[in-house]
Amino acid sequence: MESGNQEFLRGTLKTLVLQLLAQQGKMYGYEITQAVEERTGGEITLTFGALYPLLHKLEDEGLLITQSLEVDGRLRKYYQLTPVGSETAVRKAGEFERFIQLMRLIINPTPDVAFGQ
Repeated sequence: MESGNQEFLRGTLKTLVLQLLAQQGKMYGYEITQAVEERTGGEITLTFGALYPLLHKLEDEGLLITQSLEVDGRLRKYYQLTPVGSETAVRKAGEFERFIQLMRLIINPTPDVAFGQ
């Protein structure tokens, strides 16, 4: 992953994970990393070192619940949003959309936008 993508990812990781779980219902860690890579065509790679501390933090904040299921003889830990987590996912998505709009105003200003006035 490009270093620029890594910098942007750091500030949006919580929103990204909450959105994936909102869309998929429940996922396990490796599945989350694969979804990010697949959806971005490999442009963004989510490391376990970044993902698992966040998942544990979200669980501590009451945004996620976990469920361990045996799959192929191994326990797999699935993460799922709580009702508060679902509300937070919606709120964070809205905040992110607004941030993108504001960045577009800075990066691609329209002629009627005057800086410093």
